Amino acid sequence: MSYTFRRAVRESVPLIIGLSGGTGSGKTFSAMRMAKGMAQGKPFCVIDTENGRASHYADQFTFDVLDLRAPFTPDAYAQAIAAADQAGYPVVVVDSMSHVWAGDGGVLDWQENELDRMAKDDYQRREACKMAAWIKPKMAHKHMMQTLLQVKAHLILCFRAEEKIEMVKVGGKLEVRKKESLVGKDGWVPICEKNVPFEATCSFLLLASNPGIPHPIKLQEQHKPFFSPTNAIDEYAGEQLAKWAQGGEVRQEASQEDAGVTPPGRTVAIATITVAPLPISDDPSLPYKTTIRQAHSLKEVNERFKAVPEELKQDVWPVYNETLRRFSKA
Repeated sequence: MSYTFRRAVRESVPLIIGLSGGTGSGKTFSAMRMAKGMAQGKPFCVIDTENGRASHYADQFTFDVLDLRAPFTPDAYAQAIAAADQAGYPVVVVDSMSHVWAGDGGVLDWQENELDRMAKDDYQRREACKMAAWIKPKMAHKHMMQTLLQVKAHLILCFRAEEKIEMVKVGGKLEVRKKESLVGKDGWVPICEKNVPFEATCSFLLLASNPGIPHPIKLQEQHKPFFSPTNAIDEYAGEQLAKWAQGGEVRQEASQEDAGVTPPGRTVAIATITVAPLPISDDPSLPYKTTIRQAHSLKEVNERFKAVPEELKQDVWPVYNETLRRFSKA
């Protein structure tokens, strides 16, 4: 068998964006704004599992909608997304992807049904069959994810998030605190299979305390200029992501004070720059990255990240996540 190699070129790259959040976090509105920017004037599509809630935004955005009803099986999602892609929509918003995991007929329901089929009410047999009961639903979910990775349209996937707590032993005593997670913040965790946020090109958690403000779960260096840790996700982020995916030049937002001018309809000005990594010597976040890497415990990692100034947290976030993973594996 012969193999042909070619020079890698960034062009027509389909994107998958994950937005997670609880009620009032602004995930649906943020998804709509981003989709509008990514669609570049064309109508986009929304696959709505939330009983028509997407249509609440029909006066603000131009989009077509598909109401997806239960059972929310992985195959139903895969077929709906593939149909939207074949219809030629440049962007497909799915609100919400959480139903395929925890909704009526989703993966969790499927696993429970498999367990009932295998063991019925025999408690001892149910314990023995738990892992086997995951085989069919997990395989279907994997097939769905493979379908998502093959579509040509840009995908924006919205996930519900729930607040979780955990019991931690500190100084010989049990303490109840907000759950710490690689994909969560302040105890809020996306409702989905644990690896899904990392399958996306970039993914964020949104909180009701600051609606629309992105807290990165996964954010690569080349996409950081499109998102601000202090400003809500908007059409600009979608525009720049789409340009990047097409192989075009990207721009970074500058503050109004830096640029000295405010374009119509925006609260910040746009400055054209070349996006390049900062030299290490000029990186104000470097001392914080170093101290986090040198932490000796999970508690120390979190304490040191809390000490990072808000304007630098987005830059320090990847090192923080990397260090958390190191302690999780220990």
